[in-house]
Amino acid sequence: MNLDRFPRVDLGGYPTPLHPAPRLGEALGIPNLLLKRDDVHPLGVGGNKLRKLEFLLGAAIEADVDTVITFGALQTNHGRQTAAACAKLGLRCELVLTAKVPRDGDAYERSGNVSLDHLFGANVHVCRDGEETGKTYDRLITEAAAEGRKVATFPVGGSDGVGALGYVAAAREIAGQLAELGVTRARLVAPHASGGTSAGLIVGTADLDWLTLDIACVSHPVDEALDNLADLTIAASVLLGGEPPSLDGLRIDDRTIGPGYGIPTDGTWEAVRLFGRTEGIALDPVYTGKVGAALIQWAAEGHFAAGEHVVFLHTGGLPGLYGYAPEFTGAVSR
Repeated sequence: MNLDRFPRVDLGGYPTPLHPAPRLGEALGIPNLLLKRDDVHPLGVGGNKLRKLEFLLGAAIEADVDTVITFGALQTNHGRQTAAACAKLGLRCELVLTAKVPRDGDAYERSGNVSLDHLFGANVHVCRDGEETGKTYDRLITEAAAEGRKVATFPVGGSDGVGALGYVAAAREIAGQLAELGVTRARLVAPHASGGTSAGLIVGTADLDWLTLDIACVSHPVDEALDNLADLTIAASVLLGGEPPSLDGLRIDDRTIGPGYGIPTDGTWEAVRLFGRTEGIALDPVYTGKVGAALIQWAAEGHFAAGEHVVFLHTGGLPGLYGYAPEFTGAVSR
C-alpha cells in the first residue's frame, strides 16, 4: 500500500492525537477506551474530510485546477473543510448545498458551518432540491468554461476512490500509534455516511488482523451502506493495485440513525452530554453524536470484551452544534 505515488497536499496537523478517555471509559465499562482526535486538526475547525482533501486537492493541483465545486447538505462539514482548504491553497471554492434535512430557522440556515463557509471565502449556492442542485452545477461549469477556469468536482463528503486514500493512510497512522502504546489487539469504532472514511479504514486495516473495525451508520441503512462500501473499497483498491477486501463479517449497525440523516435522537443528545461531562469533548448531532450513541448501546449490550482496547474515531463536526442551537441548548441544560 504505497501511498507516496499519489499527489497529495500537506494540510498539516498529522498525526492527530490518540489518548485515553478514562472517565468516559469508566462510565461505559470500557476501561481501555481511547479517542482518536481527528476533530482537532488546526485547519478549518478540523474534521475527517481534511484527510480526504489532501489526496483530492493533490490530484486537482497536479491537473492545474483553479476552481473546486462540491456538494452537501446545508450544514455540511465537508463543505466547510473544503472551503478552508481552498482558502489555504488559493483556490476558488463553489459549494452547492441542498436543503435535504427537514430543518429551518436562523440557527440551521445561517449559523454553524454556513457562517464558516462564508468566512473561508466560499461561494455558497443554496438549492431547494436535487433538480435545482443539478441546474446550479451545470451553470457553474458553463461559467467556469466561459471564464477559462479549470474545475475539479468533488463528490458529497469527498467520498470516492481518491478521497478514501486519506483513511487508508489514517488506518496506518492509528496502527502505528497503538503499536507505540504496546497495544497488540484493538477495536476501532467509526462512522459510515458518504462512505469514504469507513471504506478507507476497511482497505487500510485489511491485512491487520489485530485491528477490528466496527461501523455505525449515521445516514443510510445497512444494505445501502454495504453497497456503497463495496463500490468505494473496490475503487480505492484498484488505485492501490490490490484486491478489494471482503466485507463478510464486518460489524455494521444502523440502529442509532433514528428518523434519518441530520435528525438527532434522544440517544444522540445523551452521547453528546456524556462525552462532554466526562471528558470535556464536544460531539456533533449529525455524525459523532450518533456514533457515540452506538458506542453506548454496544457497551450496554456487552459487545466489548473485558479489558479490550477500544478506539473511538472522533471525526469532528463541532460547528454543527450551533446549527442545532435550540435543541443543543435544551439538551445540555438537563
